[in-house]
Amino acid sequence: MTWRQMVVIAITVALNALDGFDVLSISFASPGIAADWGIGRGALGIVLSMELVGMALGSVVLGRMGDWAGRKPTMLVSLVFMAVGMILASTATDISSLSAYRIVTGVGIGGMLAVTNAVASEMSNRKFRGLAVSMMVIGYPVGAILGGLVVAQLLQTSGWQIIFEFGAVVTAVMIPIVWLAVPETPAFHLARRKTDAVDRINRSLARLGHHPISDVSLPAETQASARGISGLFAGDVRRTTLLLTIAYFTQIITFYFILKWTPKIVTDLGFTASLAAGVLVWANVGGALGGAIWGLAATRVPIRNLSLVTFLASATMVTVFGTFGVDLDSLSLLAALGGFCTNAGMVALYNLAAQGFPDRVRATGTGFIIGVGRGGAVLGPIAAGYLFESGASLPTVAAIMASGSLLALAAVAFLRLENRQAVAN
Repeated sequence: MTWRQMVVIAITVALNALDGFDVLSISFASPGIAADWGIGRGALGIVLSMELVGMALGSVVLGRMGDWAGRKPTMLVSLVFMAVGMILASTATDISSLSAYRIVTGVGIGGMLAVTNAVASEMSNRKFRGLAVSMMVIGYPVGAILGGLVVAQLLQTSGWQIIFEFGAVVTAVMIPIVWLAVPETPAFHLARRKTDAVDRINRSLARLGHHPISDVSLPAETQASARGISGLFAGDVRRTTLLLTIAYFTQIITFYFILKWTPKIVTDLGFTASLAAGVLVWANVGGALGGAIWGLAATRVPIRNLSLVTFLASATMVTVFGTFGVDLDSLSLLAALGGFCTNAGMVALYNLAAQGFPDRVRATGTGFIIGVGRGGAVLGPIAAGYLFESGASLPTVAAIMASGSLLALAAVAFLRLENRQAVAN
């Protein structure tokens, strides 16, 4: 890999870090919003889920755009949605307006998640592809960690609105960086097969520090197969699509329980909002470490087998978090361990998608499983909120939400995986 490829992959890490902060900004802000507006846990659960509705829409629509318009244009459009949604959220005065603005933000986040997975996979070589995708995914908790550290300071002197203003500014800064530093991926041009494909590929290769090519050829399967959503349900890709969608839907229920409800759980135990943000930072520190270690392990262990172990660990640690977290130290430690395992499960799913989907539908496939799977992200916080309001204890709610990882394990156990990457390294 050239240093220019590494720069592009580093940018995908930064973009996913923005996603991590943007998604969790509402979690950081939720104690202040609940206090200012006097809303209960049930209503708060709905607000916490609204950007996830947008993410479902953005993952499918902008993910599809990534396969017909290009990875780079989709990244830029996604950034615009994210920046606009964040600045509007800072002006919200009620649940309805905040929910609408979070949907706008979510559209951008969903598109970005779909396309950065494709870019990280296609801009790396075969040897480091799994590690590159894993590093991209752990940008998510890294963004939450860094954002949480900033938020903990900002909340000491400002209201919850400052969180969204900060996110909007940082997101806007990334637009010129992507415009100037990220070329279109050669894999996209290869899959599109336009008449000037060789010229387009060579322009991208030159920007990445590689020598030009004189011709391209594709396996017959890649040339003849269906594209778009229909391509996800053609031939043996259908099985991959269905199983990964189920796994993503169920695992993300568990993942977002930790990320969305940790601050509120901590404040309900009597701690301040800034201390609650600190506990959430520890959950994301664990998530970053889990993703990095998973990526390194994937260079030696088959990713399907590694994924099965990861989902089992995820279910176990979320249950433990809800059962034994009683003081700030234990909450921080168990949140870190829960974040370690749940985010490792998400890293596993993005790697399974990068390896399981062919080039021609990689962004569409990733977007589809994210889009449909985000139903679990929407369901999780809302279900947890109503379980709490019904009188269920924290250990009971945690055990119920942890079952999502066990269902993901069952789905991946039936997955037949092969490396479908057709692009030359």
